[in-house]
Amino acid sequence: MREKKGLLVLAIIFFLGNGTLWASSGNGIDSGATSWMLTSTALVLLMVPGLAMFYGGLVRTKNVLGTMMHSFVAMGIMSVLWVAVGYSMSFGHNILGGWFGWNNDYFFLKGIDNTIMPEGIPEYVFSMFQGKFAIITPALIAGAFAERVTFKGYVIFIALWGLIVYNPLCHWVWSSDGFLYNMGARGAIDFAGGTVVHISAGVSGLVAALYLGARRGYPKTAMPPSNLVMTMMGAGLLWVGWFGFNAGSSISSGLSTAQALTATQAAAASGALTWLIVEGLHQGKSTALGFASGILAGLVAVTPAAGVVQPAGALMLGAAAAIICYLAIILKNRLGYDDSLDAFGIHGIGGIVGALLLTFFIRSSWMKDAALAAGGHWSLLQQLGVQAVAVVIAISYAAIGTLILVSLVDKVIGLRSSDTGEMAGLDSTYHGEHGYGLLNAS
Repeated sequence: MREKKGLLVLAIIFFLGNGTLWASSGNGIDSGATSWMLTSTALVLLMVPGLAMFYGGLVRTKNVLGTMMHSFVAMGIMSVLWVAVGYSMSFGHNILGGWFGWNNDYFFLKGIDNTIMPEGIPEYVFSMFQGKFAIITPALIAGAFAERVTFKGYVIFIALWGLIVYNPLCHWVWSSDGFLYNMGARGAIDFAGGTVVHISAGVSGLVAALYLGARRGYPKTAMPPSNLVMTMMGAGLLWVGWFGFNAGSSISSGLSTAQALTATQAAAASGALTWLIVEGLHQGKSTALGFASGILAGLVAVTPAAGVVQPAGALMLGAAAAIICYLAIILKNRLGYDDSLDAFGIHGIGGIVGALLLTFFIRSSWMKDAALAAGGHWSLLQQLGVQAVAVVIAISYAAIGTLILVSLVDKVIGLRSSDTGEMAGLDSTYHGEHGYGLLNAS
């Protein structure tokens, strides 16, 4: 009997000891935080095939594979660039007056092999997590000019866009050296990418769509979605992946993670339901595409705010974004420009809504901490001003940079597809394949 009790005590000590090891590896690594950040990194990457499905289902049959390739090829191009120079440009020390950063240790990630960050995670994990944002942002742009660009031109465009537009914006907002990060008492609030990802992608998509012009036959020719079932599945994958996108941006596994995750769920649900209600009142029917669009509008709006708002504020942001994005798409239809898959109407407008309106829903504890850190010289009005400045800078820089790049790529390589290529479809023209094995399908 005593032997059994002794064995039981030893077993308890063993498991308690291992529990301590699980919490900390003894070399500065917080294994709980590291595990969550590894999971978040995978979740954000999951958003890319989710986006491919979302976009692929919305285009015509002859363009499904080519449209999905716009998302998938970004995983290759942006990952290579991120490892080589992107992480250094985004999170290195200021150079060229702070336009972007640089750190020789980050060049090809050669100097972070054994680096553990103060948050207790290997820097490799943080760099890969951030690299997933660099992948999905240019992929979002593709929705604005879907069905009418050459594959070669698109590949060159997103590579240049990542280097010249995304990396500097990322540095300004998220690097501790960035001027927007340090603006005002607490910097511009962008918890997970309202300005860096969604405003930049949405505005860039709009500029590219306007420069390239409408699809052949738009708006008179009917261009029905090829597979709304696939679009709905894509929306579901995006919703799941967004938990890594937002909650992972806490760079921890604790209270702030739970707060961001809850805000994300609340805003997505609120956006989806609000879109259904508005669409039902306006058109007499509530559609599956409307529900999916509402999900995205809510998720986009809460992205910059997830770390600073409570659930009630997230519900309000989701509802506001759904209403305003819905109106933006109606306005697009009246103006007649061809943002194929409403990249600007949802991501650009939703990002602006979230970045500005979050100011009115900041949790009281965050406000107290901000006022304390600023020596009492902080106010909501001041923060709203900082948010507005960040939004204007993101819009302006993305618009100007994109206009230069699309015109350059179009003139040197060719970005706009030929009439013949567009009529045949992206799948056969640029890939020699057919997404559904069908020929000459509309």
